[in-house]
Amino acid sequence: MVSLNKETINLLLNKLADALIEQSEFILVENQKDLERMPESDPKYDRLKLTEQRIKDIAADVKNVALLNSPLGDLIHEKTLPNNLNIKKVRVPLGVVGVIYEARPNVTVDVFALCFKTGNVAVLKGGSDAEYSNAAICKVIQEVLAKHQINPNVLTLLPADRSATEALLNAVNDVDVLIPRGSQSLINYVRENSKIPVIETGAGIVHTFFDASANLEKGQLIIANAKTRRVSVCNALDCVLIHQERTKDIATLLSPLAEKEVEIYADERSYATLKDNYPESLLHQAQPEHFGTEFLSLKLAVKVVNDVNEALDHIATYSSKHSEAIISEDAENIALFLNQVDAAAVYANVSTAFTDGAQFGLGAEIGISTQKLHARGPMALEELTSYKWLVTGDGQVRNP
Repeated sequence: MVSLNKETINLLLNKLADALIEQSEFILVENQKDLERMPESDPKYDRLKLTEQRIKDIAADVKNVALLNSPLGDLIHEKTLPNNLNIKKVRVPLGVVGVIYEARPNVTVDVFALCFKTGNVAVLKGGSDAEYSNAAICKVIQEVLAKHQINPNVLTLLPADRSATEALLNAVNDVDVLIPRGSQSLINYVRENSKIPVIETGAGIVHTFFDASANLEKGQLIIANAKTRRVSVCNALDCVLIHQERTKDIATLLSPLAEKEVEIYADERSYATLKDNYPESLLHQAQPEHFGTEFLSLKLAVKVVNDVNEALDHIATYSSKHSEAIISEDAENIALFLNQVDAAAVYANVSTAFTDGAQFGLGAEIGISTQKLHARGPMALEELTSYKWLVTGDGQVRNP
């Protein structure tokens, strides 16, 4: 991989984008086989489903990756010491990147494109829910690789059975890093059982705080978009916190959600306001377990808080450190929120739906890291590199 030049890499990525569209009918037929095995009510159904437009969007992301500058070989730091040693710190591939993921066939393409662009080999272990879809996409990718005289095994798709997961978790010396992408239970399992270094891409338990000074129209748009744009993704909104001074506006603020048939689990104060102003069949009294839940469906928790500090405390208690937002016109509260919230992405007056590698201008993403070591937030090209030190001299030796 490290012997391929950037022109060859970009050419292949563009050819792959074209091939995905050309072979979309084949991919959709195989995807349908997976969809037939999953009930539409399953939160993962939407993630699994491919359409002609989604394949076009995936192909467009591949072309975007091709357009981006590769970080490989970038000079991070250089200095010459008093003894004339020249020291450079340069970006290099991680090596062999293993990814374990669930019913997200688009991940197959994203991971390959990002790994290939950064000189990494990709070893994929998809879930059985997407077995046919992943195999079809990998077939297209490997055909393009072979056509351009590149070893097709720079992308390897492991069998969908559990034994392959166990083999990957124990592939010491063969795999350099492992990235789980999926439910919290999957991530926990990989973290607890892997003998390979793990980069976590955590679940998204996402909050938005509607402050006392917040603009009502902005709030309606942001909350509706964050909750209903696509409910099965990790940046979807799970809990709205509302300042007590805006209790009278709760019904208006959340009215667009009724049109989308969003079920609301409201705390005592918000329930009192909503009970005569929100569809009865969609309104429920919140229980403790509704806070700190990633719903992945048309469900939302709502809570009234006394002030920004209570909102911050609530988020600190329940956040998965993925994406959090404040809607406010108070510069001091915005600054406080942005500074104090501990999450990979923190927003002010913006929908959390933007937590996405492509939306951040990164081309695509291999996942949203919620940990703090090595990478955080959308992981794209730079996050798939490490670095090494290049030291050159002219016969220098170290004194005792």
